[in-house]
Formats: sequence, C-alpha cells, structure tokens
Amino acid sequence: MDRYRITAVSYLNTKPLLYGLLNSPIGGQLNLELNIPSDCAQKLKNGQADLALVPVAIIPELQQPRIISRYCIGAVGEVRTVCIYSDCPLEEAETLYLDHHSRTSVELAQLLLKEYWHLSPALLPAQEGYIRKIGGRTAGLVIGDRTIGLDKKFKHCYDLGEAWQQHTGLPFVFAAWVSTREFDAPFLQAFNDALASGVSQIQKLKYLLPSPAPDFSLEEYFTRYISYQLDEAKEEALHRFLSYLNEKQGAAKPMPVFQR
Repeated sequence: MDRYRITAVSYLNTKPLLYGLLNSPIGGQLNLELNIPSDCAQKLKNGQADLALVPVAIIPELQQPRIISRYCIGAVGEVRTVCIYSDCPLEEAETLYLDHHSRTSVELAQLLLKEYWHLSPALLPAQEGYIRKIGGRTAGLVIGDRTIGLDKKFKHCYDLGEAWQQHTGLPFVFAAWVSTREFDAPFLQAFNDALASGVSQIQKLKYLLPSPAPDFSLEEYFTRYISYQLDEAKEEALHRFLSYLNEKQGAAKPMPVFQR
C-alpha cells in the first residue's frame, strides 16, 4: 500500500479536516506532519511532501500545481484569525509588521493596502516577538491562533477576510490542498470523503478540543468564520488573487489544475 507524505497547517482551523483524515479508512496511508503555513509551502515546493494544505500564494511557484480537494481553509467575510492590529487608526500607522507565518496573508494585506485602503505604511518583516512591538504608530498583521484575544489588547482590528469581501464581493481562500503529482480517482474520492466527514463532525469536535480561551466558541469559529467548501465563488476569488500575484510579479503563470 502506498503511503503519502502530507503536511498541513498546524492551526486550530485545520482540526476538522485533520480529524476526518485521521479517522478515515485512508488514515493508514498518510504520513502526516503539522507545520506553520510557510513551512508547509516550502516542503511542498522542495518535494518533501506529496500533497499539502498550503497558503495559496505558493501556487505560482510550483511546477504543474494541482488542487486535489473540494475543501480548503476559506472565509466568507470575517475570518477572525487574519487581522491587522493597531492602537491607532490604520490610516495613521507609519509602519506595519508583516507576519512571517504565511505569504498569502502578507500578499493579501499588501493588496488591500494598495487597492482598498489606499495606504502605504512602511512594511517591516516580522520575527518572533514582534507582536510586543505593536503600538503607537506601528501596526501588525497577525495570523492564526496567536490572534485569539488580541482584539481586546489593541484598540483597532482590521479583519482581512472582511476587507477582501468588501473590496471584491467575494469570499477568500487562504489555504488549499495542493500537489504537484497526479492521484488516482479512488484516492481522491476517499480523501474528499474523509475531509467531508471531519467537517460534518464539528458538533463532536467542540467537546473533544480544548478552547484556546474561556470566551472563545469553537463551534462559532468553525462554522461562522471558517468556510471549508471550495465552491465556485471561492474558485473565482482564488483566480482573482492568483491573477494579482502574476501581475505583481510580471509573469503569466498558469492557473492550477483542479484534480478532484
């Protein structure tokens, strides 16, 4: 039996998908690793993974990228865990730290600054501990589980999923299951069935997973802020975002093939 090397984002929002995979008939075929988004992208790009749940900004850098699932990490409006935080209104911010965990969120923030907010603060690459430096005229993009509770710490919170929807009228895809190889139809069906099973068991997961904060509702996060189905509207949004990346880089990279 073939075993597939899989890497997936380690954040809370992936737990329904991972629960489905690990409790499915194909669970025994998977060598699964969890990493921050940027490491997932690098492992797929370097051939260290057969398929990966990766930030979609890596797609133009891959040879013959394939999206192999009908499930993703997406949002329809607010996403809650991809935000710019500041103590001053964003238009007054002079500098902005960019979270080093995910290029997708960094690229999305830069797109929105240019096309939606029409702002140009100095952009700073972030390192561990940068959240402590947010304050005064310095804002910061923070993603993932580290955002939980920050809306109470800072005066202003700008949700990138919400801003993108207001700018485009579309949902957004932050991460997708991507590969640079082909898979046979039975594996793809089993893979998608496993993900569907995980998403369908969110009611159970809210009892099995510890909440990251006393006032944080796992059920609300998984069902209101994260949207897992990669539907036609999200495909349109993904195409628009990847087209922006191609234009920014001055290259006409092919769009990913959907093999699912």
